[in-house]
Amino acid sequence: MIKQCMLQVKKTAPLIHNITNYVTVNDVANILLACGGSPIMSDEAEDVEDITSICSGLNINIGTLHKTSIEGMFKAGKKANELGHPVLLDPVGAGASTLRTNTALELMRKINLTAIRGNISEIKTLSYGKGTTKGVDADVADTVTEENLKTAIGFVKEFAKESGSIIAVTGAIDLVSDGDTCYVIRNGRPEMGKITGTGCQLSGMMAAYLAANPEERLAAAAASVCVMGLAGEIGWKYMQRGDGNSAYRSRIIDAVYNMTEDELERGAKYEVF
Repeated sequence: MIKQCMLQVKKTAPLIHNITNYVTVNDVANILLACGGSPIMSDEAEDVEDITSICSGLNINIGTLHKTSIEGMFKAGKKANELGHPVLLDPVGAGASTLRTNTALELMRKINLTAIRGNISEIKTLSYGKGTTKGVDADVADTVTEENLKTAIGFVKEFAKESGSIIAVTGAIDLVSDGDTCYVIRNGRPEMGKITGTGCQLSGMMAAYLAANPEERLAAAAASVCVMGLAGEIGWKYMQRGDGNSAYRSRIIDAVYNMTEDELERGAKYEVF
């Protein structure tokens, strides 16, 4: 099923509306192109309804909030819901400020979210209504480890049931659940944490996978996580003397671009609980 989800993205080339942050907007656009989708960016309130109407999915990222973009998020989300398009929320930095936390919580209340993807601290903030996110990074105390994995799976499943959304927690160990089933994914490299925007890129790509696989959205969300993690592994193999995080970022995008369905099937490291 994982490789079929990838094939569907390449076959349908979904156009994804991204209301994302200006730190990583170019990388999000490039990863969408690399995976076989197509990006369009707009956060102007007067523009977003028209834009999301011509797309197949919506990716909302709260990384650099301002009043206009917040208004645009709600307008685009409402329009996407009316059209039956998948909507993904990336609650970047939720828990770090009142504005971010309250905006994410209000989006959850007012918009039917197909999926929510974030680090464990951001997801806990949305579940508990408050959190200890440090900037845009997860609090070390929240990290999912082999020792607390069973508890983390239970938490993610429960929050997925409560929210009615697919919950994707990404980190050293990734968890993706719809409330009944949870994918535990172990692809990736620790060096990916040294690049700004790998999470933002994944959210854009996940929105494309959700749009292209309307009947298999849990598998699609998990497949996108596997693709990103595997791309991190492949990209690292091609690092040369003198390369740093900038080169690594490009190599990850290139790895997504060149990845085949069979390569994904062989390289994906996941279990289903």
